[in-house]
This record gives sequence, C-alpha cells and structure tokens, in this order.
Amino acid sequence: MLAISATLSGIGSASAQDSMVFTSWGGTTQEAQKKAWAEPFTASSGIAVKQDGPTDYGKFKAMVESGNVNWDVVDVEGDFAVAAAKAGLLEPLDPALTKSGDLDPRFSSAHHVGSFYYSFVLGFNKAKLGGKEPKVWADLFDTKAFPGKRTFYKWSAPGVLEIALLADGVKPDKLYPLDLDRAFKKLDTIKPNIVWWSGGAQSQQLLASGEAPLGMFWNGRIFAIQAENPQVGLSWEENLTAADVLVIPKGAKNKAAAMKFLAAASSAQGQADMAVKTGYAPTNLKSAALMDPKVAATLPDKFTTSQINLDMAYWAANRDEIGKRWYEWQAK
Repeated sequence: MLAISATLSGIGSASAQDSMVFTSWGGTTQEAQKKAWAEPFTASSGIAVKQDGPTDYGKFKAMVESGNVNWDVVDVEGDFAVAAAKAGLLEPLDPALTKSGDLDPRFSSAHHVGSFYYSFVLGFNKAKLGGKEPKVWADLFDTKAFPGKRTFYKWSAPGVLEIALLADGVKPDKLYPLDLDRAFKKLDTIKPNIVWWSGGAQSQQLLASGEAPLGMFWNGRIFAIQAENPQVGLSWEENLTAADVLVIPKGAKNKAAAMKFLAAASSAQGQADMAVKTGYAPTNLKSAALMDPKVAATLPDKFTTSQINLDMAYWAANRDEIGKRWYEWQAK
C-alpha cells in the first residue's frame, strides 16, 4: 500500500474529486480488478471507485462526441486504444506514469497503460469429449475427431481470423496482412457448429456446461473455472497474445482521480495482485518479483515457444473494413 501511495502522490491532483467511474467487461475479470485495484486504491486515496460495464465502444464514442462523458477509466482492447488515440477520443496520460520505465513497452503508450496481458488459448471440456484433448487450432475444425459445437469470440477483433488461417496451414510469420478470403472459407467449413460468445462469463458457461465443449478462450477465463472443474483443460500451442489496456476518455469528468487510479492499477503491486487473481500476465516489468513463482509459472509469458503476438497496428487500421465483412458473414 505504501508503494502505491508513493506513486499516486506524483500523478495529478484529485483534491476536488472524491469519486470516479471504472468501466470494464464484467464477470470474474472485473471482480478481480475491483479487488486488486479499486478497493486498495480507495483505501489509500479516499477516492471511491464506482463500477460500470460492460465496455461498449459505440457508447464510448458517443459519450466523447456528445461531450457528456460518464466514464473515467475504461478497460479496452489494444487495437481500439490505438485507433481511439488517433481519432482524438482519449486523454493523454501523465508522462510521469507512461515513461517510468516500469511498464512493458508493448502495452503502454502516451494514451494507455496495460490492464493485463492475455492469450487466446484452445480450451476444452474433457468430460464432454470422451476424455479426448484437442491440441492445435486445426482440431477446432475437425468435427469428426471432435464432434459437437465449438465456440468463438463473436466480435470483429483480433483472434478468430488468425485462428482460421493457422488451422488452414498459414505460418505465423505470414499471417499479416490477413488473407480474408482464405480465413472466411475455412470458417465456412464449421459455421453451423459455431456458438458465439460475446463476453468472458458467457464463454465460461458454454465450456463448463458442455454446450460447446471446445473453442477459443481468454486464458484467464479458463484459469478461473479450472479450480472448480478439473475436467476443463487448455492447450498453449500457438497461443495468441495481446493486452487489454486502460484509457481515459476525452472529456472525463474526474481526470485527475482517473490518473491516480491508473498509477495504482499499473503499479508493480497492482499488476501482481491482478495476475494472481486472474491468471493473466502483468504488464509491469517489476511485478514478477512480487509473485509466488508457482503462480508466475502458469502465466502466458511463460509459454512463448510457439506464442504469436496479434498485430494491433494492423487491426487498428483495418478493423472497420474487416468488421463490415465479418458481421455480414455472421448474418448469412
């Protein structure tokens, strides 16, 4: 707590701001963010943190464009943050925070700091698959060896198209620019068997219940249900990595308080606490030293042999165009 307090003292001034609003994706992840960041932050600063969600990009843009911003800190995907900064939708962050040298440069910029570092992994329910364990992304497309429904992330975002291409034999270093025709053709082969998930909590329910006994998942969501369901497993083969990041919308009413919150959330202790609670990796380079080595050994940054970094710059530049085709394909 003392370390967080010391960091907070150098970021902004919130003398007139005794509350702020934090918005994230809900479920076990937001509950962990509340426990790891919001509650210690309130105890240290006296600033109450109100919870809202889930994150909604359309709502985010509408708030900023109307000048009526009700959110102060928002957890967003990395490609959205890159595009939003270019569009002038974000507040620039205090250089004392973003240039501290403690933050993983892959997941921080003048407009965002890393929330957590995650991987898309192949998850499965062994009990519902007769004890069989899929290993590679191609197994998601093999309905003979692994019959039943499979689940994928619903939204137009990094992940699904890359998985389709990898399953079709594209080498990791040849993924970008994405061959959309090839990716959609591959997805066509299992389209009737796909159940879409739009949030982490839904993905967990689909897997645990067996409605979709295999699919793509955020690794932290698998971590959260394995403690209660030992039949749930995952494969780290060609895990796809990215980070959620924390931003302040342009025109946020409690910007100074929000800046202090970002300092706490991205601190070594804040990131270590979040990692322990979720199974996602910390984005502060000093967090590992504060963690139980047994826990640290289970995080995405320990499974880098075949790890693939999703290209956020490519998605930031092409998400709207890809999204149009993506939603048209889903609706067919």
